[in-house]
Amino acid sequence: MSIWEVILAFVVVVLMLVALLANVLVLLCFLYSSDIRKQVPGLFILNLTFCNLLMTVSNMPLTLAGIIYKRQPGGDHICHAVGFLETFLTTNSMLSMAALSIDRWIAVVFPLSYHSKMRYRDAALILSYTWLHSISFPIVAASLSWVGFHHLYASCTLYNKRPEDRTQFVIFTGVFHALSFLLSLVILCFTYLKVLKVARFHCKRIDVITMQTLVLLVDIHPSVRERCLEEQKRRRQRATKKISTFIGTFILCFAPYVITRLIELSSVVHINSHWGIISKCLAYSKVVSDPFVYSLLRNQYRKTWKDIINKILKRSSINSSALTSETHNRNILQLNE
Repeated sequence: MSIWEVILAFVVVVLMLVALLANVLVLLCFLYSSDIRKQVPGLFILNLTFCNLLMTVSNMPLTLAGIIYKRQPGGDHICHAVGFLETFLTTNSMLSMAALSIDRWIAVVFPLSYHSKMRYRDAALILSYTWLHSISFPIVAASLSWVGFHHLYASCTLYNKRPEDRTQFVIFTGVFHALSFLLSLVILCFTYLKVLKVARFHCKRIDVITMQTLVLLVDIHPSVRERCLEEQKRRRQRATKKISTFIGTFILCFAPYVITRLIELSSVVHINSHWGIISKCLAYSKVVSDPFVYSLLRNQYRKTWKDIINKILKRSSINSSALTSETHNRNILQLNE
């Protein structure tokens, strides 16, 4: 193995470990907190976490093996199954992010009618569509034998080995990425930009009220006035940072891989194998970032996993104190004997 391959293999291992830990923690928070389970976005996050965990335990280990051994890991049946899963899970996770953005858009733009427009039944219908949409493409690809081990990405993924099917495969790949990556990106940009517009409008209203209050309070201490102005600035930046994170991570992680897949269809441009694996690792990094972007950095999830950790530590402390007390009593009995 070259030094580049060693580095890429190490990166995949790190991504696997962090993704497994972070997504399991999100799943534990969902199971532990009844408040999270009651919320409609929790269904979308659960579906996204399910996709991320499956990707972590099925696709990423085989990519690691492909980087190390430079050939197809396992037999054809295993590779076809993993390639089928990769196409399904990637599309499902993209559409789940789009569903989360739609939920935020309705909650912010239509707050009074949110509970009537986004119920559990509505969320279940959206998830049903994402599953039907996501599974249709791998079924078509598998039926036409367009799934296999691709050396450029060291992965079991969409791959056409027959030159006579090149035109059909190019059309299929273009439609697949248009209805998965591009569709999800358009929905993300439309919904979150609408959310940002409403957030800025509310920030302006709050700023006007704050400035009027500061003008009326002539005897206010300068430090208090300065803190109010700093909070105004942070409030304006907070929504922009969050929305930039949602859209930015989606583009940064998926766009290089999708663009590489599309450029690959042209026989004119030669793509370096190291870049192919790097673009695949960037796509895998979305599995790592999703738990933090959508869940673990939110106050409700942070409070939940802190409660879980405190409960575990308290239980272990009680057990250790009980064990110490039992040992102490046993030593006293031995001395009395």
